[in-house]
Amino acid sequence: MTHVNDLVIAVVREVLDEIGYDSLDTIGAETQLLGGDDGVDSLSLVRIVAELEREAEARFGKRILLADERAMSRRQSPFRTVGTLQEHLAARLAD
Repeated sequence: MTHVNDLVIAVVREVLDEIGYDSLDTIGAETQLLGGDDGVDSLSLVRIVAELEREAEARFGKRILLADERAMSRRQSPFRTVGTLQEHLAARLAD
């Protein structure tokens, strides 16, 4: 799971650096991605998810979809925080 956690943090950091989210300079499991004042906008979240899917396939050799019907129908979004995204990616890789 450490490799998954590291990958998610690296991808989030890379995308947010590219688009200039200066308010999210420290990224950890509690970093809010969706909603609230500190969350990212929807286009930025799409970029993070798409890049994470590409990087996960390259690193782990398994093609996954993070934003599918199953994810969108969950009571609580798997995209709320970096930590929930890490858990979601780990679960998809285990499928």
